[in-house]
Amino acid sequence: MGKQNIFVFTVWVILGKFFATFSSDPEGATSVFVNTTVTAPPLPTTAEWITDYTDIVSKFSLRTADIPDDDMCYIVPGRPETIKECDFNSETQSFIVIHGWTVTGMFESWVPKLVSALYEREPSANVIVVDWLTRANQHYPTSAAYTKLVGRDVAKFVVWIQKELQLPWDRIHLLGYSLGAHVAGIAGDLTDHKISRITGLDPAGPTFEHADDQSTLSRDDAQFVDVLHTNTRGSPDRSIGIQRPVGHIDIYPNGGTFQPGCDIQNTLLGIALEGIKGLQNMDQLVKCSHERSIHLFIDSLLNIQQQSLAYRCNSKDAFNKGLCLSCRKNRCNKLGYNINKVRTSRSAKMYLKTREMMPYKVFHYQVKLHFFSKDQLSFTEQPMKISLYGTHAEKEDISFVLPVLNSNTTLSFLITTDADVGDLMIVKLRWEKDTILSWSNWWGSSQFHIRKMHIKSGETQSKVIFSAKEAEFAYLVRGGEDAIFVKSKEASVSRKRRLNHKLNMEGSLFGQNDA
Repeated sequence: MGKQNIFVFTVWVILGKFFATFSSDPEGATSVFVNTTVTAPPLPTTAEWITDYTDIVSKFSLRTADIPDDDMCYIVPGRPETIKECDFNSETQSFIVIHGWTVTGMFESWVPKLVSALYEREPSANVIVVDWLTRANQHYPTSAAYTKLVGRDVAKFVVWIQKELQLPWDRIHLLGYSLGAHVAGIAGDLTDHKISRITGLDPAGPTFEHADDQSTLSRDDAQFVDVLHTNTRGSPDRSIGIQRPVGHIDIYPNGGTFQPGCDIQNTLLGIALEGIKGLQNMDQLVKCSHERSIHLFIDSLLNIQQQSLAYRCNSKDAFNKGLCLSCRKNRCNKLGYNINKVRTSRSAKMYLKTREMMPYKVFHYQVKLHFFSKDQLSFTEQPMKISLYGTHAEKEDISFVLPVLNSNTTLSFLITTDADVGDLMIVKLRWEKDTILSWSNWWGSSQFHIRKMHIKSGETQSKVIFSAKEAEFAYLVRGGEDAIFVKSKEASVSRKRRLNHKLNMEGSLFGQNDA
């Protein structure tokens, strides 16, 4: 057996151990992936339960910027002296971080990273980490059922410390990942929805997709609920992250299904580079996209000048055609910490593209053009490359695929780049050969001619018309040279809208803290 085969075999052995967590319990193995009703002890009907701290199992650690990876001081509900012992600052923002299901029974590596990022952005804040590891380290259906009890623990803690210190409710922000998102929602519901903000980081899907609002995170659990969905592949019953919108604003990066850089090859390479230590992170093969929600939020805390924008859209397909890059009437918003708290009558679904690593921001462009041709041509899945040349930089050979390319039709598609090219001046479009030897090259020409190209920028809201550089038309030939277009004009309405958009974005970002 070669070295490569040994490595692959080792990978499958470790993955087998990971999934054995589900299969070791005959009932748990199936109920994790089906719509199972998980029951928990009923909540007390009297108000006294909220001040009964004797049954609290969860622990509440006030972590510090100096030691973000360890629990040095616990605040204990019912014991006011622990508040002072832990140096809790009652004059500032308080973040409560809630982890999700765990295979190892230990805090995952993202916890100290999020703690550090919160302190870097808000140095005087309180960052409290909820430890419910003993309940989270069970078979998934059991841990899922425990979210109601943990939610009660968190509710008791929040109500106690708020009353003890007379904390303003608008300074309390809960952040929950996976099962922790539902814990946050239950806690918010039990505190009469007074909590200022709950951020759901890819809330868990199995057993929650079809559950009622009292059992899951929902838009009524806080004054504002924002949600990131990053791992929603598969049917609703089998998706690791919940698919349906559950907040005031639900953002689906890269469609919400799968995140860039989380393919098996890239993940295995990262694990292999860490050697023996990397084997401890084999679960990244499963949770890479799931955990991306956390890192996108961390990115919003750290990279203030590179805020990612998301756009409201009815569907992923419409977004991928570039049809949803409007910022009018709150149709766009910042992802993460700096989000504008827009409360609409129903959940707003928003989309964006990202890079595969931090900073995740990309720039979105809608490209719209009409393809003329003398012959009736029809193609599918055609590879293209576009190059953008602007006042700040240039980005060449951005690859994309046109699903359909027919004669005398107008197409719209989305292009993204991680480079801020500034105001676009020149655009080049090239039609690649889809095969080394194409029959259409023998039986007829594969050529279109294009008069104009319309490009809209999502980030600046500018709309610019580009004309063929050399003549009335630019010719697009499969396997041929670039069709070149130069900036023709920008509508005056576009310039005004672009300036207003810049003022709105920068005003809310650099003005008062709206988190």
